[in-house]
Amino acid sequence: MKLIYTIGIALYGLAIRVASPFNKKAKLLLDGRGRTKRILAGKANDVMVNTGNEKWVWFHAASLGEFEQGRPVIEELKKREPDTKIVLTFFSPSGYEIRKNYAVADAILYLPADNRKNAMAFLDAYKPSAAVIVKYEYWYNFLTELKRRGVPAYLISAIFLPTQPFFKWWGGMYREMLGCFTKLFVQDEESLDLLNKIGVKHAVVTGDTRFDRVEQIATEAKSIPQVEKFLNGADSVVCGSTWGPDEENLFAYINSYDGDFKWIIAPHEIGEGHISKILSLCKKPVARITAMPENVADCKVLIVDCIGMLSAIYRYGSVSYIGGGFGVGIHNTLEAAVYGVPVIFGPNHKKFREALGLITEGGAFTYSEPSELAELLNTLLVKPEITKAAGMSARKYVESQLGATPLIVEELVK
Repeated sequence: MKLIYTIGIALYGLAIRVASPFNKKAKLLLDGRGRTKRILAGKANDVMVNTGNEKWVWFHAASLGEFEQGRPVIEELKKREPDTKIVLTFFSPSGYEIRKNYAVADAILYLPADNRKNAMAFLDAYKPSAAVIVKYEYWYNFLTELKRRGVPAYLISAIFLPTQPFFKWWGGMYREMLGCFTKLFVQDEESLDLLNKIGVKHAVVTGDTRFDRVEQIATEAKSIPQVEKFLNGADSVVCGSTWGPDEENLFAYINSYDGDFKWIIAPHEIGEGHISKILSLCKKPVARITAMPENVADCKVLIVDCIGMLSAIYRYGSVSYIGGGFGVGIHNTLEAAVYGVPVIFGPNHKKFREALGLITEGGAFTYSEPSELAELLNTLLVKPEITKAAGMSARKYVESQLGATPLIVEELVK
């Protein structure tokens, strides 16, 4: 298995190199890894390394979503230990490119390919006193080298499923990686039970740090004048991180809707081609948030064709719709639920613990067919008592899940 893993890592690196002239993400990853190698080799000094006996903690996130889970832990640790330095690594360009200027971290890099040489070079450069891996990312050489050096390693906000390699007869190498962690902070009892069945006893249930993060975002959210001008006091449905199938289902309803609610659509992809497709679907007066007309209050639909605003926009919704449920999986439901807004999403949600929790508590609703979406909206848009009760259930669920961050940070500051 280790030989297959090593060959797989090498082949993936080769694939990135071959694809880089034609694929933007592959090019960013290739260039980013090259820059990391130069930094670790002392051939670039634009990013800090550990030059003495400083205390560094290494945080690793696969992409942007995992970073947001780790962010409250990073910031709480910095609050308690301002002199502790943070090195933050990403696997994916979609994480690094958006958060490469994150001010709380002292060094932000792409994680180099997982081989023993790179693992040793990285740990030699930063000499971390602890390593924190967010949710998932199991890199054999980095983990075994951390263990060999006696560096405590923690997996946070982790969730385990029976389908994962750890629980297969052939998953010995993966189980070995679990043994490299000092402690596994898992989201739920189901994950703990699965780990216990394979003899992993160094896990503890602390919950999901995303709840702490969305609570922080909601507390810090500022008003958005463009949205307020568009709404002009009207109620709204906020549709976030939508994809093509979501938008087709939504506009089948919106185009025939004659009520007072307004609609805010924040698509996952904001390229001009996709925005044009959305505009072609819309038969109602519509505006783009980046080019709002003076009479925008007369419009019924607002397209958010920029990034960075969605989490704050959810506060303006009476109802929310989360996209992705007809593709690889739904996006972040908690960003809406934290404001006490009921949530609607498509069928591909069963791998998301928080979505299942929201449904169970009555704060979320799922559908598979456009007719089911229409039935849900017909209820929520005309029966405010049902909408309000569902929103209160969503908020109550979020509140019940807060508190993972301080439990994790207590371990890091021992």
